[in-house]
Amino acid sequence: MQTEAMVMRATGGPEVLERATIELPEPGPREVRIRVRAVALNHIDLWARRGLPHFRYEFPHRLGADVAGEIDALGPGAKGAKVGDRIVVNPGLSCGACERCLLGQDTFCRSYKIMGENTQGGYSRHIVVPDANVLPMPKGMSFTDAAAIPLCFLTAWQMVVRKGQLRAGQTVLVQAAGSGVSSAAIQIAKMLGARVITTTSTEEKAARAKALGADEVIDYTTQDFVAECKRLTDKKGVDLVVEHVGGEVFAKSILAAAWGGRIVTCGATTGFTPEIDLRHVFFRQVEVLGSTMGPKGDLFGILRHVEAGTLKPVVDRVLPLWSAVEAHQLLEARKVFGKLVLEVD
Repeated sequence: MQTEAMVMRATGGPEVLERATIELPEPGPREVRIRVRAVALNHIDLWARRGLPHFRYEFPHRLGADVAGEIDALGPGAKGAKVGDRIVVNPGLSCGACERCLLGQDTFCRSYKIMGENTQGGYSRHIVVPDANVLPMPKGMSFTDAAAIPLCFLTAWQMVVRKGQLRAGQTVLVQAAGSGVSSAAIQIAKMLGARVITTTSTEEKAARAKALGADEVIDYTTQDFVAECKRLTDKKGVDLVVEHVGGEVFAKSILAAAWGGRIVTCGATTGFTPEIDLRHVFFRQVEVLGSTMGPKGDLFGILRHVEAGTLKPVVDRVLPLWSAVEAHQLLEARKVFGKLVLEVD
């Protein structure tokens, strides 16, 4: 079938995104077709649009990892959904049959992909995905709110809960409060009973971070976050740092950690090659852990928390899908707190 989408025919700036009519294959065995109603932006959209050496594109390429919509058609043998169901899409794609997948460690699958990176994404009126990747939307939720959940909450959950092992009474530093991952991490950490310190650059973002549950907000444009973390913890340092900024911020995050503390990183928006003093890692026994997304199964529990109101998606603004160029410009200019969502008419 034919459908409309925002595509890119080459890597580059936001201007490479264009509206086009594309051919979409019919859903195959254990696949479903989705009428996309909303798709949220992530920083991986920016990286994939600019191009990275390990990305392999099939042009015209569609970005977009986070999708909410309705089941439009079922392929042969598709299970777990019926036509008309309101669903969210888990953006992690894996084989589902290897040892790692069967252990619930699908992010380690050799064929693991995230929608919109090395495979086609959700900037489209319709998409086809495996039936294993669709989950019921929380009751009473809008499509735009639902689209703001999957990638950032899965990522934050793995960083805070699985790898960070954060416990009640501990202190966590969440870098860059305005990002989607950080707005989720703040909420998860507070739900666990931790003390949350976060960093940001404006009074408006500081107020929004506190509304999400942050106990202390550091303005990194005027304050040294390492010194502030030491002051706020009686010189001990923080038990966990949730980090995705990279560069100098990553290097300084190690200094902000307590002896035996953990740094969990899922990205490097400002630089991939920080200069670090390894003595602070081995002598103070600081653990540095990499993290990408999270197991598919974790999204079920996250959505239950959302439905119960203990976690909530943070949507900064909603634009039409056909305004994706503007949306990319806003995200690159860091003029967003939480998620920017594209609505699909």
